Amino acid sequence: MAIGITALGAYAPDRVLTNAELERMLDTTDEWIVSRTGIRERHISADDEFASTMGVRAVHDLVRRVPNALEGVDLVVCATSSPDALFPSTAALVAGEVGLAGVGAFDLSCACSGFVYACASAQGFIAGGIAKKVLVIGAETLSKIVDWSDRGSCILFGDGAGAAILEEVPEGYGFRSVVLGADSAGGPSLYMRAVADRIPGVERMSDKTGMNGREVFKFAVRVLGDSGQQALDKAGLTSGQVDWLIPHQANSRIIDAARQRFGIPEEKVVVNVERYGNTSTASIPLALCEALDDGRIRDGDELLLVAFGGGLSWSASCLRWYTPKQEGLA
Repeated sequence: MAIGITALGAYAPDRVLTNAELERMLDTTDEWIVSRTGIRERHISADDEFASTMGVRAVHDLVRRVPNALEGVDLVVCATSSPDALFPSTAALVAGEVGLAGVGAFDLSCACSGFVYACASAQGFIAGGIAKKVLVIGAETLSKIVDWSDRGSCILFGDGAGAAILEEVPEGYGFRSVVLGADSAGGPSLYMRAVADRIPGVERMSDKTGMNGREVFKFAVRVLGDSGQQALDKAGLTSGQVDWLIPHQANSRIIDAARQRFGIPEEKVVVNVERYGNTSTASIPLALCEALDDGRIRDGDELLLVAFGGGLSWSASCLRWYTPKQEGLA
């Protein structure tokens, strides 16, 4: 059975926060931010926008592109690090708003690796016969949880959402490999507090997020290369056969280091971090949608998705893109 993505949608809030505005809020400069991250602006959710409301708007965009996309959906999986609530799940909240009340729905939490993790979960449910068609969502309102006094971290993050339909596709298309990993030993380098006030390696957590940028950078460069190569090996592909590298949009220097490790030319990498910042679980679907809309990704293209996140976690997947002949996605 081949399983792939047959519809995509995305949403980013209207409010754009530029580096120039951050210069007035923090002891930082546009030059400092751009040189270290590649980020020039990010989208910020309104007071009444949350992961669920943005997820709903991403689904609406998906339906705009493929009107019958939600027909037959029997499971909703939402990857998020900033859920509206611990329960009800953000997935259930979105399902109720888009006409899918009553189908199975749950949230998945592994930070920025979450969209690929959620796609892997959907594949398992479909291959196991538990579901036939799964709505996968990545939605984040990170601006509501970051410490806006911490100039080392708040400059990185933005808000957004993406949605995808996973179902059976013709043989030869779809996901060809999946690699998932996590190592809590790296947890002290990147975490977000919830109920506990300590985790192994951290005597007392900060009130919101904690990040060791230097350690995360080193980890990200290594794990993107390692997991991406493992995904290629499992799919029987070489980096030279990759049409598009779709990395998690965290930092342009991390993306470039990973690209160089694969030997993939710049023109084959989808990068939009300068306009969105790090949107965590939303970053890969946002990048995919953008590349579909401008015609870069075409039917049959070989994609390599790679991501890393807090926890520390990582994920990678090879996907041969399928464009349903009767609909089209862009």
